[in-house]
Amino acid sequence: MNFSEFGLHERLMDGIDAMGYTTATPVQEQVMQPILDGKDLIVSAQTGTGKTAAFLLPLMNKLITTPHDAHHINAMVIVPTRELAVQIAQAMEGISYFTSVSSIAVYGGGDGNSFAIEKKALSSGADVVICTPGRMIAHLNMGYVKLQGLKYLILDEADRMLDMGFNDDIMKIISFLPKQRQNLLFSATMPMKMREMARKILVDPLEINISISKPPEKIVQEAFVVYEGQKIPLVKYVLSQKDFQSVIVFCSKKQNVKALSNELKRARFSIEEIHSDLEQTQREQVLQDFRNKKLKILVATDILSRGIDIEDIDLVINYDVPNDGEDYVHRIGRTARASSEGTAYTFISEQEQQKFARIEELLGKPVTKSPVPEQFGPAPEYNPRAHRGSGGRGGGRGGNGGGRSGGARPGNQGGNGGRSGGQRPDGDGNRASGPRSGGNRPNGPRPVGGGSRPERPARPEGGGPNRPITPSIPRVERPRPSGPS
Repeated sequence: MNFSEFGLHERLMDGIDAMGYTTATPVQEQVMQPILDGKDLIVSAQTGTGKTAAFLLPLMNKLITTPHDAHHINAMVIVPTRELAVQIAQAMEGISYFTSVSSIAVYGGGDGNSFAIEKKALSSGADVVICTPGRMIAHLNMGYVKLQGLKYLILDEADRMLDMGFNDDIMKIISFLPKQRQNLLFSATMPMKMREMARKILVDPLEINISISKPPEKIVQEAFVVYEGQKIPLVKYVLSQKDFQSVIVFCSKKQNVKALSNELKRARFSIEEIHSDLEQTQREQVLQDFRNKKLKILVATDILSRGIDIEDIDLVINYDVPNDGEDYVHRIGRTARASSEGTAYTFISEQEQQKFARIEELLGKPVTKSPVPEQFGPAPEYNPRAHRGSGGRGGGRGGNGGGRSGGARPGNQGGNGGRSGGQRPDGDGNRASGPRSGGNRPNGPRPVGGGSRPERPARPEGGGPNRPITPSIPRVERPRPSGPS
């Protein structure tokens, strides 16, 4: 199902198009329309299924299309950790770029200055507040948080919040909220205590259960831990070791597609590329040549990972680590179709290690790490914990501490919004250091998730700023990247 079928506002669609997303994941297909219809939901879905976009997209659509008080908080997303708060803030940053929807991430720690910035945003109003329980209660106890106009409450990873002992904190926060509101509860598991809490919060909820798909067992999965500059030489090496008849190389950025394609063509491989810059007739011709074995290697963005039925793929290479587990499964699922077997290689740079670790967690087992051939020199060790905070760009939104001021966006990084750093969960209200997400925006929309930027169309149309989208943005350390699939 395409996002265009949900009837979303054109400014929101501009953001979705700019991120290069077209097809909804299963959780998005099942969840978005009931949210748009105003129903309370209890959703069982794991991280990596696209659930963040599943509630952000309809939420932002409602804020764009229905009257609301800009001087009050209109929606609250409660999460268990600062890492998840940052991830959701970054998702909003990318998707809502062409809209006027404002947001701030609020989570514990930092200094008095960060608390003052949050206070200003919470007292002057922001469309969406993404918060951890302890930090929000600290603000609520001061009496200035404007919640009278709140219409939407989302509890994400609710089972984890209960495991961390946040049940009383959540109920205390809810006691400050208006009784009339839409409630959404997302949880990977549904233990009895979760259902008891749901009965207290939700009104006649619709229950939806989503399980993440797993790749077929007959796919041989291997990964190479490399430096970014080793990726192109390693692709050439892998492709030269065997006479592959049908290979797809997936890249998260079309800039990478073009660069890799040029290098492989210079090396005289039988290769073409597919990305959003090509006309539809060009894409169809390339696919036809690939199906007919006139072409052996296809370098593509995720535009090809879903809904393309091509059998007998010998090898899939993930040049970049996919943004989430669902994308990973769809990519490598291009091989080992029907009765055939296949191989999938993933190249993991230092900045992508934690993202791949989350994918392994969803798969339920580690992917074999194969040694990088000696001729390519030393390679990094696979240690995702050591690279926590790498692979993404900061970003919530907001003028002085929350919400966008509505004025011109300076091109400098940083500012006074939600914080995009930190490594410890927010169980005790402490915040690790890092630049705030939600301040002055660099030119160009930011990606949902971290590390590599998703493919996006060349034009920023529709209610967006009248300036070109820049090809890259300065990197800011953050703990965990994510987007809609």
